[in-house]
Amino acid sequence: MYQILEKEVLAPQITSFIIDAPEIAAKAEPGHFLIVRVSEKSERIPLTIADFNRKQGTLRIIVQEVGFSSKEICNLNVGDGFLDVVGPLGNHISTERYSLVVCVGGGLGAAPLYPKAKSLSDNDTTVISILGAKSSEMLIMEDEFKNISDQLLISTDDGSKGKQGFVTDILQELLDKNKNISEDEKKIDLVIAIGPMIMMKSVAELTKGYGIKTLVSLNSLMVDGTGMCGGCRVTVGGESKFACVDGPVFDGHQVDFEEQMRRQNFYKEYETEALNHAGGEHKCHLEQQIKQEK
Repeated sequence: MYQILEKEVLAPQITSFIIDAPEIAAKAEPGHFLIVRVSEKSERIPLTIADFNRKQGTLRIIVQEVGFSSKEICNLNVGDGFLDVVGPLGNHISTERYSLVVCVGGGLGAAPLYPKAKSLSDNDTTVISILGAKSSEMLIMEDEFKNISDQLLISTDDGSKGKQGFVTDILQELLDKNKNISEDEKKIDLVIAIGPMIMMKSVAELTKGYGIKTLVSLNSLMVDGTGMCGGCRVTVGGESKFACVDGPVFDGHQVDFEEQMRRQNFYKEYETEALNHAGGEHKCHLEQQIKQEK
């Protein structure tokens, strides 16, 4: 049992957990993820490691309540635990060779972005962070990013905090400025974007025009997390890859985002049915049929 040591509600339906997992924390790196299961009858779901503390032997995960399984997790409390926590999984990213990196996080994407930005900062990289959300109420991890960023810029859809608009609006301003700086100044040599698929697609399309390397993290549907089921298949550079073992971080200029967005919608109907069933709204189709026949 992996016990929950701390729980904090960061925003409506977004909850942070600190869990006791010393063996995983000892090997965790930026970019790694976990697969967790609450109980024997629960679904196995992937969650990015939002932070880790080797000394204390803890991991941080941040969960948004969007379906049955995430709701089950968010209902847990301090002292409860997970039956299974498998990890660290996936490939970590190297953060040791960059001079100036722009880190772009949209919504919940701030959580998987944070350990990468923190590692870059620890390696003396200049970090400019852009965080975006629908509103100030939905903005998460602002203080954490402020502590490890040389500059923190914020955008909200409704203008309730920072610049009104999208993260790409701020990013374009930085990229335009980057084109005109002198050779003595640091130039952007990498952009990392994590968030909704459409946001990562927009960032990758923007940076491609400026010729700046861009990494994205794909939250594909997963079952086993070891490359056996094939459920997290992605197309990168015209080749099939598995997000769980080849990623989850990929070259954003090579990802087929249109395919990814289609795949994300495959199971929407089943997710809705599962959530309704859990909430007591499910109606047995066989029972309805019997009533009609009577």
